Amino acid sequence: MPRKTKPLVEVAAKTEDGRVPLGIMNTKQALDLPEELDVEISHPDKEAGATEHFIDREELRRVRGKARGKR
Repeated sequence: MPRKTKPLVEVAAKTEDGRVPLGIMNTKQALDLPEELDVEISHPDKEAGATEHFIDREELRRVRGKARGKR
């Protein structure tokens, strides 16, 4: 049975100068980042590192919850 992979997302810090990429990680890692970090996260349905569709943590939690419910 093939192992399911977790969706990858790009995480970027929001700064005065715009968005600064922090890295590519799975959705759990992105949500586990300290709340003090002001970040945007690429939508997990898009290609990490190649999209301009970014969402906040709350939306990622909702999207992730919907995906888990489909299993």
